Amino acid sequence: MKKVNEPALHYEAKNYIEISYKKTCDCPDSYLSCISPKEWVKGQVAIWEFYYEKRDIRDKDIHPAVFPIALPKKCIELLTHKGELVLDPFVGIGTTLIAAKDTGRNAVGFDLNPKYIEFAKKRLEEVPEIFENKTKQIAICDDALNIPKYLKENTVSLIVTSPPYATLLLRERKNKSLRCDLRKNKYYKKIQQYSFNPRDLGTMPPKEFAKALAEIFKGILPILRPKRHCIINLNDLWENNKRYATHCYVIEEMEKVGYELRNIIIWDKRNLVNLVGIYGYPSNYITLSTTFEYLLDFWRPK
Repeated sequence: MKKVNEPALHYEAKNYIEISYKKTCDCPDSYLSCISPKEWVKGQVAIWEFYYEKRDIRDKDIHPAVFPIALPKKCIELLTHKGELVLDPFVGIGTTLIAAKDTGRNAVGFDLNPKYIEFAKKRLEEVPEIFENKTKQIAICDDALNIPKYLKENTVSLIVTSPPYATLLLRERKNKSLRCDLRKNKYYKKIQQYSFNPRDLGTMPPKEFAKALAEIFKGILPILRPKRHCIINLNDLWENNKRYATHCYVIEEMEKVGYELRNIIIWDKRNLVNLVGIYGYPSNYITLSTTFEYLLDFWRPK
């Protein structure tokens, strides 16, 4: 990955992929999506809750941190029309692509790890076509910095992604959020990092991570259509008895490169947390970071 203060990349030759990006529904052009007023009102509530389904992958040996299919699906249905194009710059094992296929949207996802991309392709093959208008969902193994090589400007209607959370996973897992008798499971003291590739955002400390992430999104900004949304799923880092407000660092850096913050949504994960342990008692009050995450909603202002 190039240094943040280097000039933006300019590619001599671009080999755009062939993928549709225009809406195929009959909704008025002024509408942001196909949803009903009732669904719109539900989307206005800033605390979201999701459940995993059978198709979701929760095996940390396959991928250490996968959001449920329901999360990108809600973003896609709230913020795009059928047939439009969705982008996930850090697609992992393809959850966003599956949500796009389920909802009749085109989608492209990128990841550095070839193992994840191959897994994403296999998952996609298992999803049946349920829409007459054929859409494409494409998983590409490449650095997210190279996305401008693949997609034309003003074609993406939504970016939704969950990037590596800085160095959150780059340490031995101590399972402190679990009850004492459950902490020594098969993942205890294992490092479940996405990769050790120095270009991987998960190897960078929080502020460096925020700058590198924003540099990637700076290159993507022309691809995103004006006044269309970019949702980034993040959590803060707690390390050595100190909280690092990663979501604040990311907001600051994203605004520097041209994005405008529109909403902060809390992903309420209390329904997914069981048998929690106690730590800090009785002298050091610390909230359980496993009980919520941030969904930062930006847009391209013009």
